[in-house]
Amino acid sequence: MFASINFQEILSAFIVLFAVIDIIGSIPIIINIQQNGRKINAFAAASISFLLMIIFFFAGEILLKLFQVDIASFAVAGAFIIFLMSLEMILDIEIFKNQGPIKEATLVPLVFPLLAGPGSFTTLLSLRAEFAAINITIALILNMVWVYIVLTMTSRIEHLLGKGGIYMLRKFFGIILLAISVRLFTANISQLMEQLGQ
Repeated sequence: MFASINFQEILSAFIVLFAVIDIIGSIPIIINIQQNGRKINAFAAASISFLLMIIFFFAGEILLKLFQVDIASFAVAGAFIIFLMSLEMILDIEIFKNQGPIKEATLVPLVFPLLAGPGSFTTLLSLRAEFAAINITIALILNMVWVYIVLTMTSRIEHLLGKGGIYMLRKFFGIILLAISVRLFTANISQLMEQLGQ
């Protein structure tokens, strides 16, 4: 197993996952969640995200087949959630209202769909075809360490950027999130349409 360790593969997988998870792009959302009085546990978020992604990495297709859901359908559903989150950021509206008894945001929307979402899941499954499992696992661990660091430093980043900087960042990444949701939707809806046509 350890003989399969390849630093080039680790680096490549790390960069791909870094771009997909995009914790830096999620900073405005995280700050917004905290400003609304909802708590985020950095260690729990990183740990649960890692656990979900590693389970999906090794058993994703089996789990989806169990519920008779294909990856394309899963990705389209995630695209809708990301789309609604992007609207919140761009239009300054509240769609995801926390009306439950738990004033916590670690699981939703942080762990899912921001960190361990359809983009991350589908990327992990596609990386399996290219790289050894051990290298992808190491790359994922390194990404989760980075996620933990960023989550523990959001208040410092907020202080550094100021309210104006955060507002601009929020709008910019709202558009980025919107673009990601559209890409996820268009990339997978065609597969669903083909399946319906058969």
